[in-house]
Amino acid sequence: MVHGVIVLPLGAVMNMDGTALFEGIAAVFLAQLFGIDLSTTGIVMIFIMAMVSSVGAPGMPSGSMSGMQLVLLAAGIPLEAIAILLIIERPLDTFRTAVNVQGDLIGATVIDKWQKRVG
Repeated sequence: MVHGVIVLPLGAVMNMDGTALFEGIAAVFLAQLFGIDLSTTGIVMIFIMAMVSSVGAPGMPSGSMSGMQLVLLAAGIPLEAIAILLIIERPLDTFRTAVNVQGDLIGATVIDKWQKRVG
């Protein structure tokens, strides 16, 4: 029982699947749009930074735009590119939130099933 009480809230805060996916894919899109050639190392760095910045993303509408700056800087993409993303940000935010919540529900289900088997 103690593991679920500690792990579940921490996992729900850190588990921002939709945000990490959006930031990584958006950075690759913007790099192609600006003609920046990404090496394999650059793509790996983008996705690592997207995962790191999604952990600290605030739970508010368009909150991932603060972490997007970190991802763009890691890839060498100008920060002005965020303006392009703001045009489509609101509808995509709804889908990102749905993916984040689905990840949290799956985590809660796995912990629940594990607790029933162990306990």
